[in-house]
Amino acid sequence: MRGKEGCFLKKETKKLITCIAVPLATGAVSGFFTRNGMKVFARLDKPPLSPPGWLFPVVWTILFIMMGTASWLVASRPESKARNQALTLYGIQLAVNFLWPFFFFGAGWYTFALLWLLLLWGLVYWCIRVFAGFSKKAVYLMIPYIIWLTFAGYLNLFIALWN
Repeated sequence: MRGKEGCFLKKETKKLITCIAVPLATGAVSGFFTRNGMKVFARLDKPPLSPPGWLFPVVWTILFIMMGTASWLVASRPESKARNQALTLYGIQLAVNFLWPFFFFGAGWYTFALLWLLLLWGLVYWCIRVFAGFSKKAVYLMIPYIIWLTFAGYLNLFIALWN
């Protein structure tokens, strides 16, 4: 029995690491390709409450770890069509998240980036609702993400209007 538990823990630990690594890698790759983004951001007319540029990678790292942990809580549930659909939705929102910096920083399409961010917000909201059927802890881990996206929407809106 003890050996079987050890295998389970080892398997779950690998799953947790993978679930956290996926959003971190997504953010890292996106950040690599838009690495001059903070220089662009520094030159923009920004609304009040705009945080310093150094804060964004710190916040995103924390959010990606929390998102990854939330996805692990769902992925650790018994396999089912509903669980697989929840994880697919999670993957879709992560892909939409990945592309936003390209539109905002890379292309300077501030209005389009705002619309894209609204799409992302809706997907994350839907993801939270779906995750609720699997784990309340997963929901709590996703709430800071949607709050940050709401704040990002505020910043994006005024940047789109003023630049």
